[in-house]
Amino acid sequence: MPFISKIQRQSDYSFFPSSCPIVIDNGASYFRIGWAGESDPRVIFRNIVQRPRHKTTGETVTIVGDHNPALLKYFDCTRSGPRSAFDNNVVYQFEIMEYILDFGFDRLGADQSQINHPVLITECACNPVQSRSKMAELLFESYGVPSIAFGVDASFSYKYNQKLGICDKDGLVISSGFNTSHVIPFVNGEPLYEACCRTNVGGYHVTNYLKQLLSLKYPHHMPKLTWEKVEDLKMEHCYIAADYASEVRLFQKGNKEAEEKTRCWQLPWTPSPVEEPPSEEEIARKAALKEKQSQRLREMAEAKRCSRINELENEVKGFEHLLRELNHVEEDDIPSFVASRGYASKREIESALSKATQSLRKAKGEQVPNDEKVDSSSAEKYYLIDVPDDQLSAEQLREKRKQVFMKATTEARERAKQKRMEEELEREREKKLEEEKRLENPERYLEQLRTKYNELSAKIEQRKRQKINGDNANGNHNVSGGVGRGERLSAQQRERMRLLTTAAFDRGKGEDTFGQKDEDWQLYKLMSRDNDDDDDEKPDPEESELARISSRLQEIDPKFFPKSESGSSVSEAPRFRPLTKEDFQIILGVERFRCPEVLFSPNVIGIDQAGLDEMVGVCLRRMSSRGQALEERMTNSILMTGGSCLYPGMAERLEAGIRMIRPCGTPIRVLRASDPILDAWRGAASYAASMHFPHQTFSRMDYYEKGEDWLPRYQFRYTL
Repeated sequence: MPFISKIQRQSDYSFFPSSCPIVIDNGASYFRIGWAGESDPRVIFRNIVQRPRHKTTGETVTIVGDHNPALLKYFDCTRSGPRSAFDNNVVYQFEIMEYILDFGFDRLGADQSQINHPVLITECACNPVQSRSKMAELLFESYGVPSIAFGVDASFSYKYNQKLGICDKDGLVISSGFNTSHVIPFVNGEPLYEACCRTNVGGYHVTNYLKQLLSLKYPHHMPKLTWEKVEDLKMEHCYIAADYASEVRLFQKGNKEAEEKTRCWQLPWTPSPVEEPPSEEEIARKAALKEKQSQRLREMAEAKRCSRINELENEVKGFEHLLRELNHVEEDDIPSFVASRGYASKREIESALSKATQSLRKAKGEQVPNDEKVDSSSAEKYYLIDVPDDQLSAEQLREKRKQVFMKATTEARERAKQKRMEEELEREREKKLEEEKRLENPERYLEQLRTKYNELSAKIEQRKRQKINGDNANGNHNVSGGVGRGERLSAQQRERMRLLTTAAFDRGKGEDTFGQKDEDWQLYKLMSRDNDDDDDEKPDPEESELARISSRLQEIDPKFFPKSESGSSVSEAPRFRPLTKEDFQIILGVERFRCPEVLFSPNVIGIDQAGLDEMVGVCLRRMSSRGQALEERMTNSILMTGGSCLYPGMAERLEAGIRMIRPCGTPIRVLRASDPILDAWRGAASYAASMHFPHQTFSRMDYYEKGEDWLPRYQFRYTL
């Protein structure tokens, strides 16, 4: 199966003799592999594996460590995320570990089927024997390694810095890694693992906590807050506060010092394009195009009008010719002649001629008097109204009744239209007078509107309460001061209850004879009538006036908010605005020191374990039987190593925390490794290059003869 990587493959593997060991720093975050005696590892990559499928071919591809994000668009990564072989700094997924070792040996230039070099591989302090046994089995069985050696990464880093003269033979090493943190004491250059201390907090928890805080703070930028980017932000901006409580109070005040400690990460942002006004040439071009289209529409309308005029002229000529022929017909033959032409009477033909003539004059653009319009319209529409009934047939009688109804409806509609026009004119006049009052004295006008609005709203609210609760004057008071069922009834409901009570009282004395008299059925109608239907009620003029005043106040008073039915002000809907540069900024304020604080207070993220300074105290208490002089020598040489020790202020915070738990006057010196990240590999490479290293290895012959049971007795010595 192919690998994807941007790491170049080494080409000088064959130049190294088989006695030259291969040094592997197998960290939970990064995998480092190189040759013994060199100053830097040859290959470094992330200690993770991902196996997505190609979207087109369906082939499963193994991605180990760093990869090119541009290539992932061709793969389906939804079902296979990055996986690690570690669980709290202990290797337990050896299938994934095999992929990582394959990739590491391949990038080093070796043939994966046979590795003819001794291997020195790092592990965590107090590594379980089961994990060490599986690792030995993997290296011996799968790769044919001649011999292997296991050493603790923090111990190699301490010995390397001791060789550089940074720390002493007696001291403490604080190793804060990716998943865990260790404190290991050193006596005479050898680690005492029975007194070491460990907590399950490391750089992973700091990055994860920072990612959670930023995701909650900027949920709309979550796709930008990838793990790799948050890791970079952590290493670039986070620091350890000397006093966490005082630093929090400083940011709560928000003074100038807090602003200076705030950092900003600007996301990619493209400003909205500004619409420039069109040029004069563009305006002229659009005007010419518009004029051309208008001319075309005018020509089409003129052609249509001419065609319509020709049709109407032919129609008028036809009606005139028909009337001339009708003048030469005998009086008795007129009904049959008119019926043969498809008309009911001569009057209908004259009405059609009048209508066609009017339409022709209108099409030619001639002025038609209003009286003539109304008369001709009425004559052509209601030509049977004035004809006596005895002169009409049954079908014409039905048509006459229809015309009478339509004429009455039209006249009623015209009267309603006239009334609406008069009301509109009245409203316009009132609006004009109101505007004159506003211009005359705006402040007084606004105050009057507010007063009137408050009075109407209070009056309407009081009426609604009375409608719901009932009239207190009816005597429906409750002794307890509450509102009883009778007070919640409306007037119609109370009247119905009274009728029911009266009927029950009158009929309950004797035999039930309800329904025998007519007044009983009248009472039944009153009781069964739906008097609570509010849909048929007419609109309240006071509510209409309140709505008008509210609309007017919203126009002239920007601070006015109408009251809802519950009496509270209704806030306006949020207005959309264009996105600015500030909307694409990630502000790092209190998060800068709040996230690394989990190294000293793991309970911040829900882990009930000790912090780094407390771990030093626990480790020293376990060595109290060796004497106070040794404790003072150890506190005088405290070495920090690991990626999580790179935060600014780490040494000062550790020194202050350790000083609080040690006796007064105890010498405390906190030192940082020359390179907290690579010193573990460099120490292992320096150790593997010495002549005594072959005596510290566990050979393949020992593995086949003694088996895995010999590994618990395997003891690695760092002092040669």
